[in-house]
Amino acid sequence: MLIRSTILQTPTRRRLEVLEDHVIEIDDHGVISSMRPGEPDETVDVQLPASVVLVPGMIDTHIHAPQWPQLGTGLDLPLDEWLFANTFPLEARCVDEGYARRVWRSMVPTLLANGTTTAVYYGSTHEPATIALAEQCLASGQRAFVGRVAMDHPDGTPEYYRDASADQSVAATARVIDAVHELGRSSGLVAPIITPRFIPACTDASLAGHGELAEATGVRIQTHCSEGDWQHGHVLDRCGMNDASALDRFGLLAEHTVLAHATHLDDDDRRLLIDRGAGIAHCPLSNSYFANAVFPLRRNLDAGLRVGLGTDIAGGSTASMFAQCDHAVTVSRMLEDGVDVTVQNQRGVADSRVDVVTTFFLATKGGADVLGINAGLLAPGNVFDALAIDISAEGPLGIMAEIDDWDRTFEKLVRRGSPASIRTVWVNGRLVSGAT
Repeated sequence: MLIRSTILQTPTRRRLEVLEDHVIEIDDHGVISSMRPGEPDETVDVQLPASVVLVPGMIDTHIHAPQWPQLGTGLDLPLDEWLFANTFPLEARCVDEGYARRVWRSMVPTLLANGTTTAVYYGSTHEPATIALAEQCLASGQRAFVGRVAMDHPDGTPEYYRDASADQSVAATARVIDAVHELGRSSGLVAPIITPRFIPACTDASLAGHGELAEATGVRIQTHCSEGDWQHGHVLDRCGMNDASALDRFGLLAEHTVLAHATHLDDDDRRLLIDRGAGIAHCPLSNSYFANAVFPLRRNLDAGLRVGLGTDIAGGSTASMFAQCDHAVTVSRMLEDGVDVTVQNQRGVADSRVDVVTTFFLATKGGADVLGINAGLLAPGNVFDALAIDISAEGPLGIMAEIDDWDRTFEKLVRRGSPASIRTVWVNGRLVSGAT
């Protein structure tokens, strides 16, 4: 397949690349085989008009799938109370596989319409519901990492929503890994991910058992790390060390482990994560509600830590990765400037701000680097996961040709992007949302 369009993308966190009027050749496996400037009067399969540009598909590195029905609600409590009052009761409903499938049928196509071509999902503790999530991603054409949530600690989980034992928890995870591997065998679109929820919800035996399972299978890992005062303090009290070191002790830090939030990392934690090849799912909006701190994004990037972006549905109140790009810029400015006018001298943290080029990189190539996948950038050898964006004068982005050069157009695209501006979504070379 040949697609012709102008391409806007971020190969690095500091550079916007504009490839005007290029032809992308995509092979039968959905992989880009070549890219070159278009020739006059060249015939292609898909010719996008000048009022439409291509950008790489977005990668959401942190989604709690069972929380989809509560998106935008119930964010008034501290994290530990929110989980027991709102979230655990909702997630427990996934014991009803029919109910879970209705949630997945609503969620996955909506995320695709928002431009999320790759999703990293926490399922529920229930095996059938989690396998059904992978089936829905496959049916809808979304690239996805799907994990059964492991949680067995009697103090950190409610009796009605926990694994019966550490052994049972690890065995259930292993069965889901096998099932998701089988689903992804032919398409390569879905893959399993080992998902101990976080240390407060898991016994030491379960954490260690899942670490051993990860080593034995080579499957990626995801969990939460030092999200806020409560979680960070819990791990210090229980394990006598920070979250990152405790996870490492349990065998849960490995190449491409995805750690959500991590607002309370210290320098030793950061060095450990870099050494292990782990990465962070930065969730700027959710952090504003639950993390008790702003993640020092620029400091961590400058140190060489891998970072992607996440919505943290439903800890964040929007499903849009474009919105997360904008929120990440906003909170970086708040960190640099400070938020309390009564604090003198050291109100903020110098050199903390980032721009939309950086945050769009995190939502695309940065997320791909965290996961270790050939996505996030339109380039030969990468999969063709892409969005066609309307930049017409009459379109929702409000582009004005006499004012908006490519830099301004890209900034509007990122800050104001929404399903209204997304004309078409492709995953692995296949049209999965919208129309050409």
